[in-house]
Amino acid sequence: MKRRLAVVGSGIAGLYAALLATDAGADVVLLTKGALDHSNTWYAQGGISAVLAEPAPGDTVAAHIADTLRAGAGHCNEAAVRLMCTEARRDITGLQRYGVAFDTGPAVARTAGATHDGGPALGLEAAHSAPRILHAGGDATGARVAGALIQAILSRRDDGKLAILTYAQATGLVTREGQVAGVEYLQGGRHHNLDVDAVLLATGGAGQLFAQTTNPAVATADGLALAVRAGAAVADLEFFQFHPTCLVSSATAHPARLDGPLLISEAVRGEGATLLDSGGRRFMQAYHPDAELAPRDVVSRSIALHLAKLGDPNGHVYLDARGIEQARGKGFLQQRFPTLTRKTLDAGIDWTRELVPVAPAAHYWMGGITTDLSARTSVPGLYAAGEVACTGVQGANRLASNSLLEGLVFGRRAVESFLSGDRGWDASRVSDAPRAASAAGGLRLTHASAPLPRNASAHVAVPAALEGATGRSGAPGGSWPSSFAGGGGAGEPFSRGALRLLMTSHAGVLRSGELLASAAGTLAAWAAVVSPPAVADPADPAVHEDRNLLLAAQLLVDAARRRQESLGAHYRADETVQTENPYPSRPKASLLHD
Repeated sequence: MKRRLAVVGSGIAGLYAALLATDAGADVVLLTKGALDHSNTWYAQGGISAVLAEPAPGDTVAAHIADTLRAGAGHCNEAAVRLMCTEARRDITGLQRYGVAFDTGPAVARTAGATHDGGPALGLEAAHSAPRILHAGGDATGARVAGALIQAILSRRDDGKLAILTYAQATGLVTREGQVAGVEYLQGGRHHNLDVDAVLLATGGAGQLFAQTTNPAVATADGLALAVRAGAAVADLEFFQFHPTCLVSSATAHPARLDGPLLISEAVRGEGATLLDSGGRRFMQAYHPDAELAPRDVVSRSIALHLAKLGDPNGHVYLDARGIEQARGKGFLQQRFPTLTRKTLDAGIDWTRELVPVAPAAHYWMGGITTDLSARTSVPGLYAAGEVACTGVQGANRLASNSLLEGLVFGRRAVESFLSGDRGWDASRVSDAPRAASAAGGLRLTHASAPLPRNASAHVAVPAALEGATGRSGAPGGSWPSSFAGGGGAGEPFSRGALRLLMTSHAGVLRSGELLASAAGTLAAWAAVVSPPAVADPADPAVHEDRNLLLAAQLLVDAARRRQESLGAHYRADETVQTENPYPSRPKASLLHD
């Protein structure tokens, strides 16, 4: 009898794993809470990093490993990094077998005296020491890759080889004798059960925790919450990467006309665009000598701090690209940035004549469900791959274009483990990854981890407060204005909007013990005050999403309170301990290949 695998999520990790398992003869059920193309992968503008069998001149797997460790601020699991970089070419070939066509370039000298026509065009991105980024459709890599995988999935569904459940939201994991044995899900307003031999969570991230995000609406921490309620270990939840310049979804940007989340590439700043505040003043020179060309995390922090000083921590600044057009000639922006020109016009902005409202946006969560090198979690029968997982590859700060690669490699390794019969599953070893201990380790949960009642007529409470949270509460540093604590606070009733404002102002790009303690108090108050009669019917998917987001927010804040020093994407303005990065950052390799 075939063993059955449930794959939850339809991003690159879930789609690729479902195809591999199906083609190997497993009984596969793919669940996704929206349509198949509702994923972070679909919106990914960047490419996939990989050192191929015939790499760019001078590039090596060892260099890719070194670049990844450097970007991760010394917090990576080196064994996981080495594995991912070494096996990358294998899964690039796998994508090509499933119909993914990468952009090709002209003849490139690969070895002494030899050139190869029609090979993949390898791009260069910041913090990579050599060109190794594969793209598909230019800046539409995610959509092209996901589109090809979806077509392969649908083909196998039509042939009766796998089952697809769309608009099916996983609401719980069934465990029997300490082993995951099923999935509870909500579809069409009704609750269902699916019996399986194992579950692979590939549900993506949690950008909807913050007021501004590059993530689509489906990124609501669902997989993380499911795993935590099933008793799985988590790690590195304090590390959330923010992109500095994302078109704000506000009235000024006409969001109804916006075709998905829109990053404004740093390549625009590389061409000469500047950042202005609401008073029309350029401000970045006051924060870093490289001004707009400073590293991404520096630009994000500078924008956040400047907004705080202006008393508007949830506000935005403006990207001024008008000077580029004036200096380089009419039509330059259209020629150099055709996609961004089209999308800003779709948003109602002519950036050759108008300012573009931008703000730091939640982009990628480095932390997640702790896994080993076979994508196994601490709960037997439960795998995790992609952004929902914490393999240790990303460390404290993800290297550009490693995220899609991680989903591929560890999605495949989860399938390989499942096909082997899950032999050698040792839950006690999964959380012992050879890297610094997570600040989220040892977190005690109360009934915040309890599953929702199955009675469809019952009303459900939002998660209760986390107990035992520790952290230093002190006054912010002298450079912090008191107004930074604005935006979401005690006494305000719970809503998703209030949660997102609170997380942005208290646990976003800039953090301090005082702000995090305040956030923890507000989250606890919301969890305690939201009474059952005030919550909609649990057959409403939004109830489950809100509950998952509130739990994820509590976990993130607790982890951030525990880590009192700055490291990678986690920045504490009141840090008392300076952590040295054994992998100091290198100068940016390129500003024109973002």
